[in-house]
Amino acid sequence: MERNVAATLVFKTAANTKVAMAIAVARNSGYESLTETLSITSAGGDVPFAELSDHHGGRFQYMEFSEPSEVSVEYRATVHGFGVPDESSPMELIRYVRPSRYAESDRLLPTSYAEFGGLQGAELLHAVRTWVNGELRYVSGSSRGTDGAVETLLHRKGVCRDFAHLAIALLRAKDVPARLAAVYAPGLSPMDFHAVAEAHIDGAWHIIDPTGLAPRESMLRITAGRDSSDTAFLSTVGGSLSLKTLKVSASINGELPVEDLRELISLR
Repeated sequence: MERNVAATLVFKTAANTKVAMAIAVARNSGYESLTETLSITSAGGDVPFAELSDHHGGRFQYMEFSEPSEVSVEYRATVHGFGVPDESSPMELIRYVRPSRYAESDRLLPTSYAEFGGLQGAELLHAVRTWVNGELRYVSGSSRGTDGAVETLLHRKGVCRDFAHLAIALLRAKDVPARLAAVYAPGLSPMDFHAVAEAHIDGAWHIIDPTGLAPRESMLRITAGRDSSDTAFLSTVGGSLSLKTLKVSASINGELPVEDLRELISLR
């Protein structure tokens, strides 16, 4: 499979702002090839940056701006073939079963046990995906950046990250390690960066996308972590910024895969 992705960003910073950006395809030794270009400019010149490694092949571009700056970013990548499915250490499996900022599994434990009883394995994953999809409405712009899984369930609506947070919390409540992955998603409409859940059963990580808005097989990992606090595509470490433009594209060469919701699929 050939997958082509791109992102265009324009943002304006205040003085003394440090920026962490995660838009590049995650490193994976299994790809037949990964070719990419990244341009970061401001006032007609290149912006110096450092690339920092994160969990699961993720890469963050780190920049510092002493003066107020308008920054333009252009990223493109073409990936041939599929990557190697991600593995996890025992410590990671412990980390991803704990409650986190946006996936309050401790508060949703009674709900998870009431809804999913003695379900385990693939049956549990499918049941959680189906339940979240049925309980929530996808409404662009309907949630706040501070909303976690509990708020999402109360409001019964949200965007992709809200769907993923709720699925993650319900799975962790059943002692299934689960995490959030930021991805490029060919077939997604409206096109944007996408967030899905990953759950660890039978020794492997499998994608859960409760929104059902794109086929899982063609998705490409950007980064992954406990929840969206670990995977934001643009954040500041001191200072502030305002995002002026965001355009994302993701496509494959050929027909999109036909989605079988019961099939276990790894992000690769």
